[in-house]
Amino acid sequence: MTLEENRCVVTGLGVICAVGNNVEETWNNALKSVSGIYKTTSVDTKNCYADLAAEVKCDTLDDIEAPEEKDRVSKLCIKAANEALADAGLSNFNDDQRVSVIIGSCVGGVISIEHYHQGAKEAADIPKMPIASIASQVAETCGAGGIVTNVANACAAGTISIALACDLIRAGKADVVVAGGADSFAAVPYSGFLSLHALDENGCSPFNHCNGITLGEGAGIVIVESYEHAQKRGAKTYCEVLGSGVTSDANHITAPREDALCLMEAMNRAVKNSGIAKSDIGYVNAHGTGTGKNDYAEMTAFKQFFGEENPTVSVSSTKVMTGHCLGAAGAIEAVFSIKALTTDTVLPTLHYSAEDSAALKEKAGSLDFVQNEPRKKPLQSVMSNNVAFGGTNASIVFSKQPGNVSAQPARDKKIAVTGLGIVSPLGNSKSAYIEALKAGKKPESASVKSTISLDDYKELGIKMAFYRKLDNLGQLQTVSGMRALQDADFKVTEDNAKDIGIIVGTSEGGLGSTYDFEELIAREGNANGSAFKFPHTVYNAAGGYLSICSGIKGYGVTITTGPLSGLDSIGYSMNVIHDGQEQAMMATGTDENIPVITEFAQKLGVAASDVVAPFANAEGCVVGDGSVSILLEEDGYAKARGAKVYCYALGFGHGRKNVKFGKLSGSDEALDKAINDALADAGLKASDIDAVCGFANGFKKIDDIEKGALQRVFGDKLASMPLFEVKERTGEGRAGSATLAASEAAMLLSGELESDNAYFVANDGSVSSKQAAAAGLKNILIISFAAGGSYSAVVFGK
Repeated sequence: MTLEENRCVVTGLGVICAVGNNVEETWNNALKSVSGIYKTTSVDTKNCYADLAAEVKCDTLDDIEAPEEKDRVSKLCIKAANEALADAGLSNFNDDQRVSVIIGSCVGGVISIEHYHQGAKEAADIPKMPIASIASQVAETCGAGGIVTNVANACAAGTISIALACDLIRAGKADVVVAGGADSFAAVPYSGFLSLHALDENGCSPFNHCNGITLGEGAGIVIVESYEHAQKRGAKTYCEVLGSGVTSDANHITAPREDALCLMEAMNRAVKNSGIAKSDIGYVNAHGTGTGKNDYAEMTAFKQFFGEENPTVSVSSTKVMTGHCLGAAGAIEAVFSIKALTTDTVLPTLHYSAEDSAALKEKAGSLDFVQNEPRKKPLQSVMSNNVAFGGTNASIVFSKQPGNVSAQPARDKKIAVTGLGIVSPLGNSKSAYIEALKAGKKPESASVKSTISLDDYKELGIKMAFYRKLDNLGQLQTVSGMRALQDADFKVTEDNAKDIGIIVGTSEGGLGSTYDFEELIAREGNANGSAFKFPHTVYNAAGGYLSICSGIKGYGVTITTGPLSGLDSIGYSMNVIHDGQEQAMMATGTDENIPVITEFAQKLGVAASDVVAPFANAEGCVVGDGSVSILLEEDGYAKARGAKVYCYALGFGHGRKNVKFGKLSGSDEALDKAINDALADAGLKASDIDAVCGFANGFKKIDDIEKGALQRVFGDKLASMPLFEVKERTGEGRAGSATLAASEAAMLLSGELESDNAYFVANDGSVSSKQAAAAGLKNILIISFAAGGSYSAVVFGK
């Protein structure tokens, strides 16, 4: 690729937060050093030691289509997105498939969870709860028809969303991306941080008194475009988005590493990927939460990273104005960083006395920690950093100049599938799954679940002290991930820990734990939350626990879009390897089935009342779960360590036709596009596909979409093409089922699975089933779906 093809530019900005309901108001208040932190008016603070928050004051959030269908977090996000699109001179995209939406969030529709639990348990609240609803509803509002997903890496989610937007553009999969983050202030995060004793009763004071955080809320959006697309339409550009870096601490679920090694690695990757020098960075918008451990780690990172090359770089935290807006933080701070860059203005950290400044000088040395008042400074490039629960570190660089950004340097290298870790209602290993398949096991009820036992931990060498920290989702994820490493004979060491990353795909993530936490505080009061339970409410906790257990310190991202998140984890992992960011990636899909998840499915009318099989024309499906992890490696890297290879990941595709979140009807032909895109990405034709691992689960509405698309894409060939449907034996496990389908494809291609029950669709649409042999299969298509009209497809080949 040429330098011009790698350029990503920002053409629009949108923001809403405690110091402004738009970019102009927010920026002007920042220049006046205004803080939006006051006593909260929206949550119960009885017996709580801290009662401050940075809340949005806006009476136009409901001025959108169907506001009753959206949680406050989506309303905040849509407001910021509408501003950014208008600023960029863009309007309705009419399902343009080159326009994507990527939104980061930490707690998602937590206010709807509260409303459901404390109200009449109305089904209408359920689609508003998951983080997955946010990007889908933004896409529906603006008509974006490309890849639509959410990043759920807690407080680093907004930054990672912008980084992922650039990755998509540079991979040639999008021209325009609406990227950013959103979160709302609510009882769950407030009580949770209280339980951790992480709130400052006097308001946060980053790099100063460092007694804790103050929570905020809001949304930030940047419109990222390919340089070529922006030039063609004559768009104004704010700046270039250069490189980014994402790493995992593999250390602690809530606290950063004191030595800041992995944060420095993220910063190093961002600068290296930007093709600039450390000395080119003039200003850093720090994560700067105001907690002692975080601020100490960041200060350590800045002093060591910039060192003698850039000893007087300017640094500040804007959270003292906006509060800590969780998943929106990185996106709001990106807007601040871009405005700082384009106006040659460095923003301050507020509330320093002369005595405080003297104490800071002792700690900071020559670093320029900007205090109290903004000031002018010529800027060439700026950096924005965020860290998060789960041990995530993210860094991104914005610049006035293109830089020397490389993209897809490993695009021509093959990607091998080398390890499978399967946790399902049939057992917690690949061998257990194969034995159950051979025995013809099927669900025994309309709701089935996986169960982790002590034997799993003993076999994998996981200590009981670690096991006790995990919630159910974390247990599923940790066991499947460690099984995949074991299956691949991949030993994580200090030498290779940064060469391997993790992408977790999940449909509901921490929704069950969040509901559990809401039940607790509704009963006991906000002052009595659980410090043990709260970390599990963030969707990326499961991936964080796997990182800690395995020692993996590379790229670590959690995505949540619905069931297809399990396939997207494979597609995005392929992109990370092709981009040269990692040599190996763990792609995983994980969802749980605890009682409240089955309750939600029943309330929504998608759960069957009895056991049903795929293509049974039923009015619901068996509710299941599972966690399946797949190790992907650059082929040369795998061969150098003597790895066995199941098959190769050849192509990834995506399709979308916007319908309301929670619905699928009317989006059918978007699956055709996902399949055709995956085939094109793999360099194959429809006639090259020998079998399909599908998503049919017995629910007629879903099964008909699969059947119809396959008939349109494959025509008469479909009648003789086996369709392998894993949900016939594990139920609808959402993201877990998607990666299970991919694992089954890998086992069929490798010959480890010699045959399986398969479904055949005749030309008249009737369906029959019989045993089908794996011998002769060379290329298998895997497909999945998500509410809101999104579909993904992956091709595995021999």
